[in-house]
Amino acid sequence: MALVYIHGFNSSPASLKARQTDEWLSLHHPHIPFFCPRLSNQPDLAIQQLQALIEQTEQPVGLVGSSMGGYYATWLAEQYGLPSVLINPAVKPYELMLDYLGENANYHTRERYVLEQRHVEAVRQLEVSTPLNPSRYWVLLQTGDEVLDYRQAESRYTGCRMTIEQGGDHSFQHYERYLPAIFEFLQLSSGFHE
Repeated sequence: MALVYIHGFNSSPASLKARQTDEWLSLHHPHIPFFCPRLSNQPDLAIQQLQALIEQTEQPVGLVGSSMGGYYATWLAEQYGLPSVLINPAVKPYELMLDYLGENANYHTRERYVLEQRHVEAVRQLEVSTPLNPSRYWVLLQTGDEVLDYRQAESRYTGCRMTIEQGGDHSFQHYERYLPAIFEFLQLSSGFHE
């Protein structure tokens, strides 16, 4: 199996959860390929990057997506039949993106870019109203998420495996506790066994 971590909006492979995932895999499963591409700030290009990565990977792929990465992961899971773990996933990011129209800077890289209405529409086109196979998903939510209303994800992913923790924040505090279980879920759901 290969594990693909999909970072969120205005984030990068330098995010804490991406680094924790990479470090944990390196320590416990060093032979498992790990990918966390630095995604384009343009959503249509970002999804093309992810599709190319999945299509070029020879092993079964498991996805971990945070925030906007969870939104992307849902679309990819439906397109390719992949298991996915979603961490405080965005449900309607195209609504939140309206507040960011114009010039922005990436939190990690400080790269500047312009977000336009066409980018918002590109994200809207990726919406999955209901996952076709809920058993492919595990959704991790914290009620203290200050960016997203966790109840939207709770509703969208009804029927999926779900863990809801009281408190926390948008970053999903203490995410690293779940890494062994995340890996096991993806491994079993992908049909891959070491």
